[in-house]
Amino acid sequence: MTDTTRILLADDHVLVRRGVRLILDNEPDLAVVAEAGDGAEAVELAQTEELDLAILDIAMPRLTGLQAARQLTRLQSDLRILILTMYDNEQYLFEALKSGASGYVLKSVADRDLVEACRAAMRGEPFLYPGAVTSLIRSYLDRAGQGEAVPERAITDREEEILKLVAEGHSSKEIADLLVISIKTVERHRSNLMAKLGMKDRLELTRYAIRAGLIEP
Repeated sequence: MTDTTRILLADDHVLVRRGVRLILDNEPDLAVVAEAGDGAEAVELAQTEELDLAILDIAMPRLTGLQAARQLTRLQSDLRILILTMYDNEQYLFEALKSGASGYVLKSVADRDLVEACRAAMRGEPFLYPGAVTSLIRSYLDRAGQGEAVPERAITDREEEILKLVAEGHSSKEIADLLVISIKTVERHRSNLMAKLGMKDRLELTRYAIRAGLIEP
């Protein structure tokens, strides 16, 4: 009998958390011991709860699952992380792997894949649904054929935080208050974002944030 894997489940939809918890708690070796409604709460809980595995949705308030995964990886390097998402999207997949996640599971087939993904993560093995494997191989072959390396992220973690808050409709003053920085610093990051991404206004930044999985459309 193996030890029980202690799981943190983070999703901003209560019904999703309830359904996923039913799947996991039905297994003798898996137990959800903490739930979070957003990425920031997940990071906070991980610092107080004894956890083996975090299962994170991508699009959540305050911090996305990808942002939370990066913070959790820095804070607790031995914590395994799975991304559970509705998005069958190559960009999210690559960002998830770069953020430290060891698996990427689609919500549409969670009842089929999630339990095995949890066990694979705890064995130190990656878990990807078949379409994701195809995407990774295709991308690798394309880049290898063109002599390219995998590109670095276009924006910094702080710029990503500010982009998310801008897209959610917060003013520069509200962002400054939330991040405990000056309004001038917010404006500088915002200008850098627009220059890096080649965008002119909040609407274009918001569209980019939706494509990047920072907010839901």
